[in-house]
Amino acid sequence: MKTVSAQQQIPIVVLKEGTSETKGNQAQRNNITAAKTIAEIVRTSLGPRGMDKMLVDTLGDVTITNDGATILKEIDVQHPAAKMMVEISKATDNEVGDGTTSTVVLAGSLLEKAEELVTKNVHPTVVVEGFKKASQKAIETLKEIATKIDPADKTFLNKISRTSMASKMVSADSKELSDMVVDAVLAVAEKSGDQHKVDVDNIKVEKKAGGSIRDTKFIHGIVLDKEVVHAGMPKRIENAKIAVINSALEIEKTEFDAKININSPNQMQQFIDEENRMLKALVDKIVSSGANVVLCQKGIDDIAQHYLAKAGVMAVRRIKESDMYKLSRATGARIVNNLDELAASDLGFAKVVEERKVETDKWVFVEECKNPRSVSILVRGGSQRVVDEAERSVHDAIMAVKDVVEYPYVLVGGGAPEGLASLKLREWAATLSGRAQLAAEKFADAIETIPIVLAENAGMDPLDTQVQLRSKSTATGKARFGIDVMIGKVADLATKDIYEPLAVKEQVINAATEAACMILRIDDIIAASKSKDMPKPGGPGGGMGDMDM
Repeated sequence: MKTVSAQQQIPIVVLKEGTSETKGNQAQRNNITAAKTIAEIVRTSLGPRGMDKMLVDTLGDVTITNDGATILKEIDVQHPAAKMMVEISKATDNEVGDGTTSTVVLAGSLLEKAEELVTKNVHPTVVVEGFKKASQKAIETLKEIATKIDPADKTFLNKISRTSMASKMVSADSKELSDMVVDAVLAVAEKSGDQHKVDVDNIKVEKKAGGSIRDTKFIHGIVLDKEVVHAGMPKRIENAKIAVINSALEIEKTEFDAKININSPNQMQQFIDEENRMLKALVDKIVSSGANVVLCQKGIDDIAQHYLAKAGVMAVRRIKESDMYKLSRATGARIVNNLDELAASDLGFAKVVEERKVETDKWVFVEECKNPRSVSILVRGGSQRVVDEAERSVHDAIMAVKDVVEYPYVLVGGGAPEGLASLKLREWAATLSGRAQLAAEKFADAIETIPIVLAENAGMDPLDTQVQLRSKSTATGKARFGIDVMIGKVADLATKDIYEPLAVKEQVINAATEAACMILRIDDIIAASKSKDMPKPGGPGGGMGDMDM
């Protein structure tokens, strides 16, 4: 008879009830599949022939875009490995602003190639080490073949901007838009030593549906989505002297409760007269400084408005703090917190300040500033969806030009550098020994995915394209031959002026490799159960009571 000790009878519970655990190969396969699914979603939107996605959120709002970061930000991703893919696209968008789709496609491809090795019992750590070495080698190769340019060369910056817009909906108008983008970036660029710094927050991109994309305007100054406060004020002032004020043109209320006992109508009148006198004194200070435009972050009292209108001063109130900072940089005005300190030297200058009708709204344009350190681009388009996508395209182009101004190295686009890098990586992999060689070769295959996806999206045969690209890269040894999607052939893209920033390519390879390596190293997924007794938002009978937690 078999005796069972008391110790053996007690089941040991380590994890909380309802917790699920997936181990080993199964966990890796799940993660890789989830990440590859995300890459598949954005794969078809890569390149000038890429398609757009229509995203509808829970409220029914529609977004139409082919910007990788926007697509992934709008879809509600549940799987943790898939969320990591969304994070790398966000990080790439914040860091360099372009190349978000390429990052996700490359990460998906790296995981696909790694899966082949892991299935053949190559340890994931070996694959990770091989990938990391290969990514360093790939970036070294790209740096060797990159071309250094003059960061103030408008012609070349235009090529960068137009290449960025080529894959967007605004590609037909890229010539006019890229001129504006380059002018805007160079206007706010600041030189320190040999380096240039560009703070893209100083470029205000304002959008308004109506007209067409061709009606987009570049403004040497700032557009305010506010109107002039009083109907009696002038709607246009030339050679404007601008006071930018951070304090309210109102009688301040006391911080404690105060009562005033008024016994006769005369006292009441005196009280009102005194208030008026105080407001008039505030307005007089502004007028005596020589200002004829007042831009105020806080409120302006009705009486103060009346006196300003009488003095022929244009005023705008309740301006956003971020816009106040931009106005100060654009006009050269000092933001004044105390009206007693306002002097003629604090005023800014703009050739024209005018209220104009944009669609159904009235906006104030502060234009033709002398040497603006902050500028605006007013994006127009046929409908709200078009304007939204045009704004995203302009943002990507601004970021691409900024990358080149700050780090002035460029590569030919259209998958040409990836074609040559994959060739060099294969040569280098042959010098390695052991299983790391397999990982390096797979990395070379993965990098080649970018030109192949470009070709697929243009309706070309991927296999023929791969053969042509390899033979051209081998024959010339230069990164000039890439996928010309317009004619559907492998062609010399340097003659077509298709260039991309080296900064973007480096970020794409680094981010994709790091994400792929992180996902590969996971061999155990422990997921806690969702709590059943959590109070639902809105409580019993609350508006959101049936929301799925």
